[in-house]
Amino acid sequence: MLEKFCNSTFWNSSFLDSPEADLPLCFEQTVLVWIPLGFLWLLAPWQLLHVYRTKIKRSSITKLYLAKQVLVGFLLILAAIELVLVLTEDSGEATVPAIRYTNPSLYLGTWLLVLLIQYSRRWCVQKDSWFLSLFWILSILCGSFQFQTLIRTLLKDSNSNLAYSCLFFIGYALQILVLILSAFSEKDASSNNPSFTASFLSSITFSWYDSIVMKGYKQPLTLEDVWDVDEQITTKALVSKFEKYMVEELQKARKTLQKQQQRNTQGKSGERLHDLNKNQSQSQDILVLEEVKKKKKKSGTTEKFPKSWLVKSLFKTFYVILLKSFLLKLVFDLLTFLNPQLLKLLISFANDPDMYVWTGYFYSVLFFVVALIQSLCLQSYFQMCFMLGVNVRTTIMASIYKKALTLSNQARKQYTIGETVNLMSVDAQKLMDVTNFIHLLWSNVLQIALSIYFLWAELGPSILAGVGVMILLIPVNGLLASKSRAIQVKNMKNKDKRLKIMNEILSGIKILKYFAWEPSFKNQVHELRKKELKNLLTFGQMQSVMVFLLYLTPVLVSVITFSVYTLVDSNNVLDAEKAFTSITLFNILRFPLSMLPMVISSLLQASVSRERLEKYLGGDDLDTSAIRRDSSSDKAVQFSEASFTWDRDSEATIRDVNLEIMPGLMVAVVGTVGSGKSSLMSAMLGEMEDVHGHITIKGTIAYVPQQSWIQNGTIKDNILFGSELDEKRYQQVLEACALLPDLEVLPGGDLAEIGEKGINLSGGQKQRISLARATYQNSDIYVLDDPLSAVDAHVGRHIFNKVLGPNGLLKGKTRLLVTHSIHFLPQVDEIVVLGNGTILEKGSYNTLLAKKGLFAKILKAFTKQTGPEGEATVNEDSEEDDDCGLMPSVEEIPEEVASLTMKRENSLHRTLSRSSRSRSRHQKSLRNSLKTRNVNTLKEEEEPVKGQKLIKKEFIQTGKVKFSIYLKYLRAIGWYLIFLIIFAYVINSVAYIGSNLWLSAWTNDSKAFNGTNYPASQRDMRIGVYGVLGLAQGVFVLMANLLSAHGSTHASNILHRQLLNNILQAPMSFFDTTPTGRIVNRFAGDISTVDDTLPQSLRSWILCFLGIVSTLVMICTATPVFIIVIIPLSIIYVSIQIFYVATSRQLKRLDSVTRSPIYSHFSETVSGLSVIRAFEHQQRFLKHNEVGIDTNQKCVFSWIVSNRWLAVRLELIGNLIVFFSSLMMVIYKATLSGDTVGFVLSNALNITQTLNWLVRMTSEIETNIVAVERINEYIKVENEAPWVTDKRPPPGWPSKGEIRFNNYQVRYRPELDLVLRGITCDIRSMEKIGVVGRTGAGKSSLTNGLFRILEAAGGQIIIDGVDIASIGLHDLREKLTIIPQDPILFSGSLRMNLDPFNHYSDGEIWKALELAHLKTFVAGLQLGLSHEVAEAGDNLSIGQRQLLCLARALLRKSKILIMDEATAAVDLETDHLIQMTIQREFSHCTTITIAHRLHTIMDSDK
Repeated sequence: MLEKFCNSTFWNSSFLDSPEADLPLCFEQTVLVWIPLGFLWLLAPWQLLHVYRTKIKRSSITKLYLAKQVLVGFLLILAAIELVLVLTEDSGEATVPAIRYTNPSLYLGTWLLVLLIQYSRRWCVQKDSWFLSLFWILSILCGSFQFQTLIRTLLKDSNSNLAYSCLFFIGYALQILVLILSAFSEKDASSNNPSFTASFLSSITFSWYDSIVMKGYKQPLTLEDVWDVDEQITTKALVSKFEKYMVEELQKARKTLQKQQQRNTQGKSGERLHDLNKNQSQSQDILVLEEVKKKKKKSGTTEKFPKSWLVKSLFKTFYVILLKSFLLKLVFDLLTFLNPQLLKLLISFANDPDMYVWTGYFYSVLFFVVALIQSLCLQSYFQMCFMLGVNVRTTIMASIYKKALTLSNQARKQYTIGETVNLMSVDAQKLMDVTNFIHLLWSNVLQIALSIYFLWAELGPSILAGVGVMILLIPVNGLLASKSRAIQVKNMKNKDKRLKIMNEILSGIKILKYFAWEPSFKNQVHELRKKELKNLLTFGQMQSVMVFLLYLTPVLVSVITFSVYTLVDSNNVLDAEKAFTSITLFNILRFPLSMLPMVISSLLQASVSRERLEKYLGGDDLDTSAIRRDSSSDKAVQFSEASFTWDRDSEATIRDVNLEIMPGLMVAVVGTVGSGKSSLMSAMLGEMEDVHGHITIKGTIAYVPQQSWIQNGTIKDNILFGSELDEKRYQQVLEACALLPDLEVLPGGDLAEIGEKGINLSGGQKQRISLARATYQNSDIYVLDDPLSAVDAHVGRHIFNKVLGPNGLLKGKTRLLVTHSIHFLPQVDEIVVLGNGTILEKGSYNTLLAKKGLFAKILKAFTKQTGPEGEATVNEDSEEDDDCGLMPSVEEIPEEVASLTMKRENSLHRTLSRSSRSRSRHQKSLRNSLKTRNVNTLKEEEEPVKGQKLIKKEFIQTGKVKFSIYLKYLRAIGWYLIFLIIFAYVINSVAYIGSNLWLSAWTNDSKAFNGTNYPASQRDMRIGVYGVLGLAQGVFVLMANLLSAHGSTHASNILHRQLLNNILQAPMSFFDTTPTGRIVNRFAGDISTVDDTLPQSLRSWILCFLGIVSTLVMICTATPVFIIVIIPLSIIYVSIQIFYVATSRQLKRLDSVTRSPIYSHFSETVSGLSVIRAFEHQQRFLKHNEVGIDTNQKCVFSWIVSNRWLAVRLELIGNLIVFFSSLMMVIYKATLSGDTVGFVLSNALNITQTLNWLVRMTSEIETNIVAVERINEYIKVENEAPWVTDKRPPPGWPSKGEIRFNNYQVRYRPELDLVLRGITCDIRSMEKIGVVGRTGAGKSSLTNGLFRILEAAGGQIIIDGVDIASIGLHDLREKLTIIPQDPILFSGSLRMNLDPFNHYSDGEIWKALELAHLKTFVAGLQLGLSHEVAEAGDNLSIGQRQLLCLARALLRKSKILIMDEATAAVDLETDHLIQMTIQREFSHCTTITIAHRLHTIMDSDK
């Protein structure tokens, strides 16, 4: 039929059976024209419908759009011309075949359709339609056949069909032009993210990402450079979609849970009745015990919660991406198995001299096309999977945050803040990792099945031997892996111990310096580090064996399979086709076999995370139904028969409370500790579980908690708390809350940055900020939970008068004030006395006093205790000027009253608030005292604004790592070892090339002999040498790995040693300006990177690099011309890598920078939940969290795309290498045999992945070497003076203990003022000197000068005729003794705390303990001197610690003793004991005592 249709042959295979093969013209004009057209017409209706449904505002006309439309218009005209030509030609005879009419008419319709589609795309964001691009590609590919046929006919006969051919050529050129145009992307006004507007070709090759890569190469990227994520995958969109499904699934899961429980309870209900009767007769104690047991049982695994709904809801949310990625992966897997088949065809082509050359070219092109499609599929698949991973993580993080805001207290109790943050960081990450690789579960199985099937087809049953070996090696690897894991767990413990000691060393560094104890502690750390490195070495050796097995597997498998194959049957001869096809298949099989166990183990880990998340997200929400909001009520707050509890299982904390509070009143709630005052407030805020009754509230609430909650941000942010700034009110609030004097001191005023949890504020400041926050919010009801507990008495009065009292800012509002300060009570409207959760009395101050009830009793007791001084503070006139006269009395209020107020607020702030009253007078002295004080705490720099940020910013490297750092690391490994390692790796590569060459020689035998006369000796030699070469590869890899394990442990050891030695010799000022965390981080994170990750990255890098080199060498030995191709490709490769590494490194940094704020904001939210709920700011916090997650998400997204961008380009290079090498094989067919072809191509096929790895490893090494850089930064910190110098003091020095100060001056840091200004004095032998002075007068600086913690800025100190600046630090410090201000102990035995060097006998130590009044205590301990002291001495009381420090001093028996406020923390009795001991035992010494209490220095000589 088609023959008639075109009037020529449609198909004849003889066309192909010639060197000049061609397809029949009729076939080219029918089938090859209709394929692309059919594709277009089938898909067009869907496309147009889709556009119609999702259309947005029409965009303006661009040049690109016009050009495309014009070109398609030309095509339309061409089709019309062709039709006209045919009609004019047709003069009634039947010479013109029908095809000449139908095709132009089809084309006319098609080009009209294309015009319409291109026009319709103007309503879309992505202007270029993917299926149009595919249509152009198809059309051009199919047209190419006709193109070359027409050219050939024209060459034979120059004027056959000339007009038709010309029209076809013009049309073909126009189509190519349109395709080129459609590769460009059109910008769209509505979106600045190029990924939405990218054309089809640009998005499958990720070319739209070029601009960022270029930008990242020129300068480090910032957050502004990274594009925002797509609307559909913002946190908000994802969560709302997920919640819809989550609600459904949760309800189903809850129903199934209830059914289960009903089944269980029916069985148990009988037993329970019996139990109850027994219990009633039992005593209270037993009941309590029962409770404890119940609790234990409950905290076990028996808890029930709705299960297995999370995965379902996630699947429903993301099933579209999952399906798309499934299809892509399927295509990729199937195409993978085309490669070995094509290889087989190419080898048979090379072996068969009669085959036509064009078949070879055809195979080469096919090779390239298959590889290209594979690459594009794989990269799109990865892109989708990683995006899915990120989206899952985002969804879960946001859901956890949302849940945290509504979680009931009962459920919240089960989690610490750390655990909740862990859910967000660790568990979400685990799920993300699994979703990345979820498809590998089925894909691995498919790949294994297919490879075994194809191998069977090649070699028959002999492959079972090889596969068997592979499967046998899996459990061996598993065993090794579990062993390695055990070692790592052990090592984690060692690491924890080491870090614990490091932490202690850093927090007690001052004591170590005073006592010259650094060497002892250094040795402790070195001992632990030795153990750690020993384990590390074992671990490294295990890893080496694992790598050895991994390496050996393919070699072993091929050796065994080929041997079995040739030995089983003498007719089996190994030829090139079989051998190299099998090797390629074995290479494919290697990947799924090694991946499957990993995928399964990560699935198991994720299932644990899934359960934890289900339990958290399925927990009960807060039930606030008992709190009723009623705007029409005449009372502000009304409790009706209200009983509330914290825990459903225990009894009510608030019982049957009936209380009415009228609007505008101030009500004080008083009661003893634990009487339920705070609980009453919490019940009102809806934080408690309702037992019965309800609370009616009218209006909005503001809340000040007892434990003030401060966010990390500026003071201003904390006070505004998300409201608009009203400058006048803001200033009023600051003044009323007594914050102005603090702001003067804080660097940067109200813009001073507050650390997390308000770490750089005193308790009083935090509480005042918390109060200011509530005051600033203009609410109706103020719930104030003891807001005055942490402030000084006079500040408290100022706040009461200005804020809370009858004339304060809040007058006219309803105020509920929980308070302990009894002297404010006369000014409140009503007092409620609570006891044991119920209301005992209520009424005004006078009524309650007249009643002579409980309240009157409490008041009486209080006044008796405080005596007249306490009274004086009650009725003080509140005029500010009078406050000055009153100030001294604050100091003298007896302990009981002041204990709460004073201890919390440190003396610095006391000085401040005191002087702030008479600001004009004290201005100058305040400044000075502050200056010295601040030098002491070293929080601030000279100018206030300079210190606005808390602490020196950590130095962050940008750009490339210097080469010297790499050298430093290599030097630490040792050049000798490095040479050996590289040598071993090179020999391994040589063996690899050798075994490949040998295999090709072996397969060459199949031509010389056929199966019958193949000599056995020859066969055995082939097998033997092949096996030996394979073994050699493994052995040398093993050798190199073992050597590198040794080398890297050696390097870790050297770096850690240098770091530790240097940190311990750093001067005190370094520790004052550097946060401990930052130093510990060097010892934790950076050292562990150098231990674990860096060596592995280096090893992989060398292996990859040599692997690539050896492959290229092999290709070049076969066809030397290939070098010409390699050079440009390698230039492109290196330049792509340079571009990528710069961008990727910065994106990784941005990712970690944007991730930590999410977690810290979350933990802040969890700790401040009650405040957020009380102010009803949940939405604002949710928004903040969403913005944070989105910022992080866009960095991760960009990073993922950068990886794909790189991979597509590298795979293209790999594919080109394969393509060119196969082309060479075809071109040089005459000089090559099939075995060479197989050997070259089977290796070339492997190169793509290796190229990819090499870049990954390069960027990983770049990231990890930064650790060496950071360690190096601290190895270079300048040291203090040497510990021991050539000039040693005379033996027995100081024998007298005379100290002379000669015009002695000292300053803390070079840029600061002098602290001691030229002190000159003589202290004679055995004198007792007392030193007094107010805070910051330089008393402690004096001791620091004596111990040379601070070096003199001028003048000198001479002890017994020796200038202390001339001798080594340890020589000096060992001869002086100090009893320091804060008694610092280290974890370890008591004995170690007294005598770390084991200088003294047990007898001497017991004697010292006896003198220090500790003998009875220590003797009473089970372990005596070996009693373990907890970290920082937490298991001893402060007094005991101080006495231990005294015992230290007694042990040393030096001639000079310095006491730095040694008895500030002990009670008077112990103080007396210490004084007596010192007078008795140190009578022959020179003592210098620094003290606050006058009686401690009463007995001094001067």
